[in-house]
Amino acid sequence: MTCQHSLLFLFLSGFAALYVAEICKTNLLEGTSCTFELPTKNTDKSNEIKWVHLSGDAVIHRKNRWMRKNIPGLKMEEDGSLTFESVSLKNSGRYTYTVFNKEGTQIDAGEKEIKVYANAPKPTVKINNKDGNATLTCDFGVRTDLTVSWYKEDNIIQNENNPNLLLTSAQVQENKPYSCSVSNAASKEQSDSITVLCESFLFPVRSFVKSSD
Repeated sequence: MTCQHSLLFLFLSGFAALYVAEICKTNLLEGTSCTFELPTKNTDKSNEIKWVHLSGDAVIHRKNRWMRKNIPGLKMEEDGSLTFESVSLKNSGRYTYTVFNKEGTQIDAGEKEIKVYANAPKPTVKINNKDGNATLTCDFGVRTDLTVSWYKEDNIIQNENNPNLLLTSAQVQENKPYSCSVSNAASKEQSDSITVLCESFLFPVRSFVKSSD
């Protein structure tokens, strides 16, 4: 190994040692890396530690310094904390942990929970004109975890999770831009703004001419 490569290796090793994993929040975006920390640091490596995913039956277990079961994407740290390398939707749910000392006495136990969400897609607004009125539809594919909001000139006007917005002919004639957003607990995306243009309806005007006697 050359001197230059040795210095690079030492620099990267030092950087890795300084890196601290993010603490897991309740709501996480798919692909996030984070750690469930235990309330106390288990410096005694003879402690038995078990994490159980109640929603998925996954178990990661360390006893007598040996890992009893390895789960892809999950890693038990030296102090017993549980790290997710990249959370996926299947990682959602409740996790319990138990800690025993070398005599087999339980010294700690608890529960943590995460909810993992897919990134919200950018929606598009579709327009259906009829009889001078217009119905706007917020199109974001088949997703059940998203909430819809509507905006007029960037001001929220409807937050009832309705993908459709009805505009009267009077509202259409204002020529104001509208947009929608879709969101879940971990992400949000907003559509491009559109201005609705409907054809004006012209009503014939009748002229009444008084007939001469």
